[in-house]
Amino acid sequence: MSARRLRVGIVFGGQSVEHEISILSARNVLAALDRQKFEPVLIGIDKSGRWLTQDPQKLLASVQDPRLVSVAPGIPIQLAAPLTAHTISALTNTAPIDVLFPVLHGTFGEDGSIQGLFEVAGIPYVGAGVIGSAIGMDKDVMKRLLRDAGIPCARFLTLRRARFEADPADALDTLAALGFPLFIKPVSSGSSVGIAKVEDGAALPAAVQHAFQFDTKVIAEVAIDGREIELAVLGGAPPAVTLAGEIIVRHRDGFYSYDAKYIDKDSAQIEIPARLTPEEQSRAQVLALRAFEVLECDGMARVDMFLRSDGELLVNEINTIPGFTDISMYPKLWAASGLNATELITRLIELALDRGRRRALIRHSFDSE
Repeated sequence: MSARRLRVGIVFGGQSVEHEISILSARNVLAALDRQKFEPVLIGIDKSGRWLTQDPQKLLASVQDPRLVSVAPGIPIQLAAPLTAHTISALTNTAPIDVLFPVLHGTFGEDGSIQGLFEVAGIPYVGAGVIGSAIGMDKDVMKRLLRDAGIPCARFLTLRRARFEADPADALDTLAALGFPLFIKPVSSGSSVGIAKVEDGAALPAAVQHAFQFDTKVIAEVAIDGREIELAVLGGAPPAVTLAGEIIVRHRDGFYSYDAKYIDKDSAQIEIPARLTPEEQSRAQVLALRAFEVLECDGMARVDMFLRSDGELLVNEINTIPGFTDISMYPKLWAASGLNATELITRLIELALDRGRRRALIRHSFDSE
């Protein structure tokens, strides 16, 4: 008798500005899933927060344009309390779900929120835990931890909405003191949403106002003149890291913006592996693994860096639920390093199940002797 296939709940969509990118990523995760080992259970979260069962065939047939995709109408899932693997399974009309694969980029999906829900429910899940997810999503906290660990990153300042509203002129003067050009970013947004490159003080107020549409904290970073280098990390004991890849951007925005990534795909070129010396490659890999450790990551992460002309490497950020779209670097880097998409998805699920087994051994009660 053949072994039962494990049921994998793929959760995607979500209440985030990266909703559409999440759908594109989920489509590719589903397409790469080894159907000999795993049975998919699709759970789409629409922009109003409703959990809906989804049809695998419809998702696979969806287009690869973020402007034309959405979570399909499905049977609403009325979440019960207490939430467990069995209650989710019953609500989706399936047998017990063995592991969850969140493909939720951005707010309420990549920031520790849903990871906390899965922890309380006692369901193994792919990717970083609550603390690693929260750190990875908050660029301010992330960069403070990197800086305090001695990992080089760009000079930055953080601005909270209350400070800006109390004295806009003083707040803008403080940011401008970093020097131009600057990047202005919402602290907890991804896919380059809300980001602007600011060349002078005249453009700073509009960029800050725009970023505050997506978050209550904004970060200003000194623009680094360097090559954009990315590496993929796969958790484990010890974690593994790929060769580096490079993104060469020729878009009118002047950086790897949302349009450059997903709309005008001819404006950016990806080189895998990046043209690095063996010494540069080694330093980048060591730095990626160090950042993965310092930021409490697990499962998977993409580490983005800059390589300056003087050879200095600076960590830009870490992404704890990297994209799985057709142009995403994370699966491309692993493919170039010898792990195809199906093998990668399988390994991520295996790591999630292993962590679930280890966490199940932790005691949650204490009897004094």
